[in-house]
Amino acid sequence: MAIKVLIVDDAMFMRNMIAEIFTGKKYGNEDFEVVAEAENGLEAVERFKEHKPDIVTMDIVMPEMTGIEALKEIMALDPSANVVMCSALGQDSLVMEALDSGAKDFIVKPFQPGKVLDVVTRILDSAGKG
Repeated sequence: MAIKVLIVDDAMFMRNMIAEIFTGKKYGNEDFEVVAEAENGLEAVERFKEHKPDIVTMDIVMPEMTGIEALKEIMALDPSANVVMCSALGQDSLVMEALDSGAKDFIVKPFQPGKVLDVVTRILDSAGKG
């Protein structure tokens, strides 16, 4: 059964780039299925409830509700949720807050596909879902 992925970012091109890493011909494989996307934290929480993904990639800075606020709501819904924060360089304090709030790890923009897949695979393996 495919690993269900929820991609959260306010920029469509970033969502597309992450989806390509998971499912595209160049990097991805059939082990991953992008089940939903969200462009802000409010949508992220709703999509999480609907799809119960195995892994969530979450941008930190978004309109409506930040990634950290959405992370906190998701962790309240499911303390075992696997959320990976996506940050730009220079967001160290926000990354630390996210990790303290339950994020499993973070990846830095611009993304290196191999690094994204390594981080996600390690998290899923440690959660017994790999």
